[in-house]
Amino acid sequence: MTIYYGKAQRALQSQFGTTKMADRIADLASHTSFNDDAKGFIEYSEMFFLTTINDKGEPTVSYKGGDVGFVKVLDETTLIFPSYDGNGMFLSMGNINGNPQIGMLFISFQTPHRIRVQGTASISQDPTLLAHYKEADFVVTVKLAELWQNCPRYIPKYQKVRDSRYVPRADCETPLAEWKRVDLLQDVLPPEDLAKAKAKGTIDIVEWIGKIQSGADDA
Repeated sequence: MTIYYGKAQRALQSQFGTTKMADRIADLASHTSFNDDAKGFIEYSEMFFLTTINDKGEPTVSYKGGDVGFVKVLDETTLIFPSYDGNGMFLSMGNINGNPQIGMLFISFQTPHRIRVQGTASISQDPTLLAHYKEADFVVTVKLAELWQNCPRYIPKYQKVRDSRYVPRADCETPLAEWKRVDLLQDVLPPEDLAKAKAKGTIDIVEWIGKIQSGADDA
């Protein structure tokens, strides 16, 4: 069994009479390497949720998305994914630099299915790794500690409508994030983004929020 149960988990398992079941499930569902099924599911994923820990010891979670294949399983214990242009805060990447312990939840709302990954991460600007991804700021390498295949119970089944237009792709120019056109941000944008925003024209924050709330394709 690879899953660690502390005193708090054991106390609740004892209270509800699930200790033996918890141990059996841990034996069956947890792994320390990527098998072919896990590799296939992860590499077919277009999104996942990433948990990192800040310098106050607080967990944070963020959404990471891309085209199919943006997460690559390199070997039985290693995967990589890109960190694309964001809001300039570098919360997740900074957290990884301070504390490499991370969690990842890969989930499909179409299958449905989910896999959890725990490991240690590092960020890199190695040109060899960056070559895998157009316009990535960093490539994150994760060394697997534990993989957990959850049951799909409680996952609603959805149908995909469209890809994100903002994912960097080799065959087209990546659109400027719509929020970078907001007038309140123009004086703090990097020069390249400022030039693009001026060319496209600014909008006010009410208009941008309206795009989000209406589900506009260019939100």
